[in-house]
Order: sequence, then structure tokens, then C-alpha cells
Amino acid sequence: MKSSRPRFIVGIDLGTTHTVVAYSGLDKQGQSSAAPQVYAIPQLVAAGEVARLPLLPSFRYHPGVDEVPQGDMQLPWGTTPLEGELPGVIIGEWARGLSGKVEGRSVISAKSWLSHDQADPTAPILPWAGAEGVDKVSPVLATASYLAHIRAAWNTDHPSQPLEDQEVIVTVPASFGDLARTLTVEAARLAGLAKILLLEEPTAACYDWLSLHGAQAEDFLKSHRLLLICDVGGGTSDFSLVRLGFEGGQPRLDRIGVGDHLMLGGDNLDLALAHQVESGVLEPGKRLRASSLSQLIQQTRLAKEKLLATDAPETAKVTVLGSGARLIGGARSYDLSREQTQTLALEGFVPLTELSDMPQQRQRAVKEFGLPYATDPSISRQLAAFLHHHERVSREAFADQADSTSYMPDALLLNGGFFKGGVLAQRLCDLLCSWRGEPVSTLENSRPDLAVACGAVAHGLARRGKGVRIGGGSARSYFLKLDQDQPARNTSLQGICLLPRGTETGVEIPLPERRFVLSLGQPVQFQLMSSAADDSPIPGTLTPLGDPQFQPLPPLMAAIPAAEGGETAVEVELVATLTEVGTLGLECVAAADAARRWRLEFPVRKAPQAEALNTDVGGLPAEFDSARQLVETIYGKSRQTIDAKSVKLLRVNLERLLGPREGWEVPLLRALADLFIKHRGRRRRSQQHEQTWFNLTGFCLRPGLGYPLDDWRLEQIWPLFQQGLQFDKSNPDWNQWWTFWRRVAGGLNVDQQLLLHKQVAKYINPVAERNRKLQAELKYKAYEGMVLLAAALEGLPSDKKQELGRWLLKRLENSREIQSSWVALGRIGSRIPLHGSAHNLIDQDTLAKWIPALLKKDWNKQPQAAFATVVMARVSGDRSRDLEPELRQSIVSALQASKAPPKWIAMVTEVTELDDADSYKIYGESLPPGLKLLD
Repeated sequence: MKSSRPRFIVGIDLGTTHTVVAYSGLDKQGQSSAAPQVYAIPQLVAAGEVARLPLLPSFRYHPGVDEVPQGDMQLPWGTTPLEGELPGVIIGEWARGLSGKVEGRSVISAKSWLSHDQADPTAPILPWAGAEGVDKVSPVLATASYLAHIRAAWNTDHPSQPLEDQEVIVTVPASFGDLARTLTVEAARLAGLAKILLLEEPTAACYDWLSLHGAQAEDFLKSHRLLLICDVGGGTSDFSLVRLGFEGGQPRLDRIGVGDHLMLGGDNLDLALAHQVESGVLEPGKRLRASSLSQLIQQTRLAKEKLLATDAPETAKVTVLGSGARLIGGARSYDLSREQTQTLALEGFVPLTELSDMPQQRQRAVKEFGLPYATDPSISRQLAAFLHHHERVSREAFADQADSTSYMPDALLLNGGFFKGGVLAQRLCDLLCSWRGEPVSTLENSRPDLAVACGAVAHGLARRGKGVRIGGGSARSYFLKLDQDQPARNTSLQGICLLPRGTETGVEIPLPERRFVLSLGQPVQFQLMSSAADDSPIPGTLTPLGDPQFQPLPPLMAAIPAAEGGETAVEVELVATLTEVGTLGLECVAAADAARRWRLEFPVRKAPQAEALNTDVGGLPAEFDSARQLVETIYGKSRQTIDAKSVKLLRVNLERLLGPREGWEVPLLRALADLFIKHRGRRRRSQQHEQTWFNLTGFCLRPGLGYPLDDWRLEQIWPLFQQGLQFDKSNPDWNQWWTFWRRVAGGLNVDQQLLLHKQVAKYINPVAERNRKLQAELKYKAYEGMVLLAAALEGLPSDKKQELGRWLLKRLENSREIQSSWVALGRIGSRIPLHGSAHNLIDQDTLAKWIPALLKKDWNKQPQAAFATVVMARVSGDRSRDLEPELRQSIVSALQASKAPPKWIAMVTEVTELDDADSYKIYGESLPPGLKLLD
């Protein structure tokens, strides 16, 4: 019989490398005197062999067809229902072992992808460098699968106390932003855990220390003022500051600072070691494929753990498995030495730097396996920047010590697998002592793998009055960005404070002096920013937001329905809270009736891939009202006859008012787009109306994403695709039609892009050259526009892109083929998409088969063929995308022989940024001023 109340507190450390579960039983009054215990998780450790282990490796292995017999994958419970899950997936210790033996079938570091702001964590993109034919899952689903495994195991052991009915606390990095926290909650929901609490991992480690040391902890708190928690795990470096003291004779701890999200941890060291092994076994200029490197990393990780241990051997053997004659042809071994490993770890990751040494800012972060690792791998410099950032609140912690001039922490707690060996832990302690100029007390952490899960349980007990509670509230202040109403372009970006740093969970912060009018029946977005700076502004105050410390957040959204025949707008006040999962909660409360409330939510959807820079500066120009009148004259309700010449001159007249359209910034573009969308039905008044409408609306909406409510705008214009052209027998109209959809393609989903592809594919297929009907239609349907549109559909599955590429290559055998086909071919095979996700790019092997045909062309006579090759060979910094060095060197030689521009050669040899001219050449359009797409 199921209990109606929780009988256990369960802490889950959902780690990048391992997942750990701890628990403590509760009596009927909801109290417990039992210390946290670690739950031994049943999992497959070999074929058909199940064992209970304290750690569940956060690994998934996707076997091939008939690779593993079904009986060898049997667990003590039946199939766990998980929406979207693949059949026959192996999770845990056996999956980790297989990942080092078979390449391209393992999902690792799923947690890191939840905070990746340049990828879609809800899309099936893992394993990132998957072998051909391997089914993929989203980072959210991969995360959910670990939680589902734990739930199934627990429920098998506790049938009357299912996990979903217990008090479950899941830990996350303190640096996790609101979207990553929301995605973690979504993963838990998919796994059947509808209600969880989130706790920051460094804080959990501190709770564990407090629970283990009792009276000793109280004595320690009396003699220390500031605790630095460094939690460096497999995927992240997480820094927190905790102020120590007493209040009313009782210990008081407050978390006063957290660091920014740093994708820097043990994975980076494993990768660095793998690079050393790779260079040691391969010939100069050669490298492993991304999937082979991933396999090698699992071996260097095991070697690292041995070589950094207290009783480390002199060497550890690492085997690089063969992957075909193109690479190394067979297995080779490499003896990784203890000295080599320790030197790389110490000098590369924890060097003895000065406190004044700040992180080095390189052009881009390393993107092995698609993950944007920290640009500077020095934990020392990253820590120095963190301490500088929180200097003021650190000094306040020592305010009662009159002779203290330091703001350096006087206590240190290390956590995470990175410090298990002891060598790295001692180095970081030495570093902090050198900065402080006197000894720093190091808190003992005897179980770094288990501390966070046990600390989560200790936190649950502290919530029930057993033990010291760590305060601190919100780690960040939240701000609502305000649109500027006037054209003063020097006006700095401003916002109002919604929730100051330090606000405790559940405390409502009303803003009665700030009111907003919301339109009903339309989606509403609030653009937000956050800051982890020491300042705690007063709610409702205006704050300049131009400093880099203010980080953009995904918009909060709501759709407030309008009653039929009722009000069309409502005046509201905002009320902010910090939720129990550490995210901003925001409600719109009707000013006239406080009982009417609408909650805004962070969307669990594609992560933002574009950001508008400087778009709030200056607002709309003073001439916008005149521009509105021009548009209304042509497309408004008036029935007066407008001649074709006046319609055609609309663009010219707008530019006379607003300046050349290439200089129109995003707020102006979208404001004009909204006018055209509002009057979209009147585009059919004449052929010239239709041409002009598609031309100007597409220009104003490009690239279809990157600005608030762009998704809503695309929803309004998508029905036009089904309606088609009114004047469909004119080539100029078809040109504008294809150009319009090409310009907004970035905001279209995959299904919409597939429909567009279907409309043009039959004409691009070389078979069309033998079809009289299609050839007749092509005389007015603007083939060139179709080709450029097809290349802009970056969301298409890779097989569709490969098909398009093959068709274009076939057509380009004919020297009369239009130049746009070269542009399209380059973009289809591009390594760096403009707005699409990198997970569905054409694979390297396919491009390696295409490029020889391009190298045979005379690049002096056909420079467009050379540029298409450059686009396909452009270096992204992600090994899973980039062509092999040997092939790129062949392209460089051909470029040099044809005296190609130096910047083309640079694009093939190093990570570069495109200039406007090359961007236009690749994408057929410049981006709006101030809009930056993240690649």
C-alpha cells in the first residue's frame, strides 16, 4: 500500500560523469535521526551481469542491430516507460566500459548540453559524433533516462514507497542558469518525477561537511569568516563563497557569491591527454576522427585516475584502436607517464599564477564534440577572476576584524572528481595560500564522489529543522529590459530590477509603481537579464544594463486569452518570486483585480541561437510615424486607387525617410514587419502590391529569428505558404516568393522547411531536365531562387542535404549551370551553418567524396567553385565537423596555385570570422545591423 506522505528524503547528484543517490528515512512525523546513506544502484556491469554500485556512470550505449542479445541487457525490472526512448539502450557501468571499446555509440556529458546556449538541448543530437546509422536522443531525454533508471531501481526495491512520492532533491551546478534548471526539471518530469527540488552542488557539498563534523563544525565557524567552495567535476568548474558567522548564538551560513558557468573540468584534462596520445601515435599532420577521439578519451580518463592517485604507477598503457587504413589501420599503444600527466594537469589547469592574472580571452572557445569549453583552461585564472568579481562582499565578511585588509577566503572546501588524486587539491590549496599571504584552512572531504548526494539529503533534513540551514537566496539579480521610446541613440540600455540578489525562496516582490498594458489574445514576451554581481538593487529601480556582467536570459512568455467581445487589453502589475528550483517566477497581476493572475514560463524549447545586440538602444526613429503612414497608404483600409508606380516607389520613399535600408536596425525592421504582417491580406490588391510586400516584409523579417516575438511573427506569415501567390504567372513574383522564404528560413521549423523543400526539389533534381511540364514551368518560376532557397533550409535532415548536393554536383558538370548553384552547393556543405543546428550537417565522408570533383575545376576560370570549396572546408574548431587536415591541405595548395585571396586560405586553416562581403556571398544576404547569430 502506497503511503500518502514522503517516508524518505532522496538526494540525487545528477553528475556529468556519475550519478549518485543518497537517502534518509522519515518517521510518521516527517523527522529523521538517521545520517544519509548511499543507495547502491542496480546496473549492468557486463553482458547479463547486474551488480549494485554506489555510482551510476552517466553513460548511455546505443548497441547496433543484433550486437547485444536481449537477454544480456535484462534488468531486475521491466521496460521503463519513457516518452521518446530508444529500445535496447545500455546505461551505467557496462555502457562506460563499452564506450572505450566501440566508437560512435556512446552518449556522454549530456548534462553539459543542458547549459549549451548554442545548441538545441531538446533535439536528438547525441551521440554528437555518432557512427553511421546510430539513433540519437536529445540531451534532455538522455538526462531523463538516468533519472528513469534510478526511479525504476528504487521502485523495485521500495514498491510501497515509490520514488515519485518521496521528497526528491536533485543537485545542479550553482552556475546553471534558468533555462538549464528548467530543462533539468523537464527531464525529471519525463522520468516520472513530477515534483523535485533543486539544490546547488557546492552548497550540497557544504551541507555534507556540516552533517559529518557536528560540534567540530561549530568550533570551526567561530574562527573563520569566509569559505570558498571549489567544485570541479567532469564537466564544470563551480565556485561559491559562503559567509560564516553566528547570529543569536547560533551558527549562520549564507552563500554570498556564485561563479559564471564554466565548461571546464575533468573532461578537459582527459581531452588534453588524448591529444598528447594522439600526437604520439599518429604521423605528423594526421588525426583521429571525432568518434575515435571520443573512444580514446574514455581510456585517457581511466589512465588519468591511476596516474594522479596517491600510489600512482610510473606509466599507464593507453590503446588507440584502429579505424580503417585512412587513419592508422590497427591498434597502437602509448605509455602515458605519471610525470607527463601530472605536469599537464598542474601547469595546464592549476598553474601557480598571480592573483592579478585574469583568464585569457581567445577568439573562440574550443568546440571538441560541439561543446564550447572555457576559452582559458586555467582554473587558477578563472578562480582569480571570480574572487575579484566578489571582492566587496568578501571584504564585508571580514568587517568585524579591524586589522584585516584581505578579501581572500580563509577556508577552502574542495569537491568533485578532479581533486580526488590529492596532487591537484594540494596545488589549489597552495595557490590560495599564496594569494592570501597566510595559511588557509582546508576542510576535509573524505568522499568527494558521494558528498553532493549526501549533502542534498542533509539539506532536506535542515529544511525540517535538523541541522544548520545555509541561506543566501537568489544567487543573481533579475532585470526586465525596457524598450526606449525616443530615438536618442546614445541612451544606454536600461531595465528595472525585478528580484534582487539574496531574495529567499517564495518571497513575493511586487512592483506596484510599475504598470504595463498587455494586449489580450496575443503572446507576450518579457526580455530579461541577470547579474551575479555583488550589488543588490532595490526592486523597481531603473538600472543601466550595458555592462558585460548583465547576461541575457530566455524570454518569459505567456498567452493571455481574450474573451469574445470583451476587453482587448488589461493593465497589470508584475510580481516576482524565486522558485524552489532556483528560477525566476514572474506573474502578471491585474491592477483592477488582484485575483486575476497570469504566470509566465520559461519555454522548454530550442535554445536561443541568436542575440540582438544594441537593439534596445535608441528605439524607433522619430520618422517612424511618417513611415507608418506610407505603408498604410499602400496597404491600409483606404479603397482609393493607388497606381503601380506609387507602390513600386514605397521602398524608395521609406529610405528617404529612414535612410538606406541596409542601415535599418532590428527594432525598426521588426516594427515595419509588424505593419506589413498586419496588412498581409491586402498584398493581393495588384501584382505590384504583391511583389513589394514580399520584398519588404522578407527584408524586415530576416533571418527569421533573433528578436522578441519572431516566432509569433512566423506563425502569422506561415499560412501564406498554403495560399501561394495571387499572381503566379510572373517571374518577378516568383523571385520575390522564393527570396521571401529564404530570408525567413531561420525561423521555420523542420516540418515547414521540409514542405518548402518538397516544393522546389522536383525542379532541382536533374531528372527535371527531361520533363517537359517542369521545364515549361521553370520559364516563369525562377529556378535560381529555388536553388538559393533550398540551400537556406538548414534544418533539413542531412540525407535531404546530401541529395540536394548530389543533384547540384550533377548539374554543375554542365558549364552553363547558373552561378547560384555553386553558392548553394557551398552552403549545403558548410561546416558552420548560419542559423541551423550543427548536428544535421552533411558528414565529413560525404564531403570528402564531393571535393575531388571541385578540385578538378579550373579555379582561375571558375572562382565560384573555389569559394564553394572554401565554404565546405571552413574550419569550425569542432573535430566532428571539420574536414581531415590532409584534405584541407590539398585545398590550400589549390587555392595558392589559383592565387585565391589570403582570407580564403585562412578560412581553411584556422577559425576565422567572416566579413560582410563573404557573409553576403555565402548566405545571399547580410544580417541586420546589430544582430549576431551564434554558430
